[in-house]
Amino acid sequence: MFAITGITGKVGGEVARNLLAGNQPVRAVVRDLRKGEAWAQLGCDLVRADINDAGALTPAFKGAESVFVLVPPNFDPSPDFHEARATAATLRSALAAARPGRVVYLSTIGAQATQSNLLTQHTIIEQVLEELSMPITFLRPGWFMENCSWDVASATNDGVILSFLQPIDKPVPMVATADIGRVAAELLQETWKCHRVVELEGPHRVTPNEIATTFADLLGRPVRMEPVPRETWESLFKSQSMKNPTPRIKMLDGFNEGWIEFESAEAGSRKGKVALEAVLQTLIESR
Repeated sequence: MFAITGITGKVGGEVARNLLAGNQPVRAVVRDLRKGEAWAQLGCDLVRADINDAGALTPAFKGAESVFVLVPPNFDPSPDFHEARATAATLRSALAAARPGRVVYLSTIGAQATQSNLLTQHTIIEQVLEELSMPITFLRPGWFMENCSWDVASATNDGVILSFLQPIDKPVPMVATADIGRVAAELLQETWKCHRVVELEGPHRVTPNEIATTFADLLGRPVRMEPVPRETWESLFKSQSMKNPTPRIKMLDGFNEGWIEFESAEAGSRKGKVALEAVLQTLIESR
């Protein structure tokens, strides 16, 4: 049995679909049983548990051959990241009590970075899970290609995309959620000892300009990328009701300045199969 958290989302759903396609038994760990009904109809064992409830997570993880752990994103964390610290403690407690055979934790590129930023939440959780003696894989994907979903409307209507990734001709490690789900499902079925890191990106690195060009090709209209001036970020993010924009700003700085990168660099990362064009086509069609 493979226990999957986050199954109602894109990545967790991809993990489950890949396992089910291989006739593997799946336990769907959901916060709301009603939202998990579709997975029950596909043959999944449905269990209710919140990622911050150790008492519910323990039986959800118990008896599992492998567990896929996905923590819901927090784009506006407190300055001391107390939310991530609480989640880390809960996960450690539940996993230690349940003792599943193996764990795959969905982390992020740059989890090893020493400068505090939005991704530090995963650094904190990785460090706490490192205390466990069971086999754990920290899967660190690059920037999600599906983040371009925010750009579909402006590309379609205005032919302009605003970019926080700069310079706009700088290649960025990106990956499709389909690749993350496929690789995670493969990792869950592997046998390994101790702890390991697997870094994952797409077939090739993508520049913001390439995103604009690909949108233009798919939409049949000119599309250009426009950098958002760095000095406007804080006021812009605060205008969007973000209380603590510093972590997000520092994350963007990390990508732009190059200190958010894979530990093994581009040469050592695993490469996915899904190209940017396929992802953008799907985003346009689902708009």
